[in-house]
Amino acid sequence: MPLTYICRHCQQVLGTIEQEVPEYRLGFHFLTPEERRDIILGETDRITVMVICEVCQEALEANPELALYQSLIQ
Repeated sequence: MPLTYICRHCQQVLGTIEQEVPEYRLGFHFLTPEERRDIILGETDRITVMVICEVCQEALEANPELALYQSLIQ
């Protein structure tokens, strides 16, 4: 099943994996059940993995109060 990595803050598509990759190679087995629900969104034909891009990470590090907002882009 294809995977798409998307930034949870700015919604930028960061990458896609089209071929089958075992879950252990992606590191998903290290996630707690709560983290899995928060990070991995399963769909019928695709899995979306919500991560954070470098730009948003740098913005959060420089301005921690931005974490209070649902979207960093206001």
